[in-house]
Amino acid sequence: MLHYAVVFLVIALVAAVFGFGGIAAGAVGIAKVLFFVFVIMAVVSFIIGLLKKN
Repeated sequence: MLHYAVVFLVIALVAAVFGFGGIAAGAVGIAKVLFFVFVIMAVVSFIIGLLKKN
């Protein structure tokens, strides 16, 4: 999940360098969503792991 967020961020940077503002904005939006989904899944996984130990 984090890999795809980084890929979309790189796509956004390349698109911004070449002047494609709309594509860059869309790619940044997708990267943000994927990053936050990754963070939420990581936190939930961490909490479940702590609860299973006890």
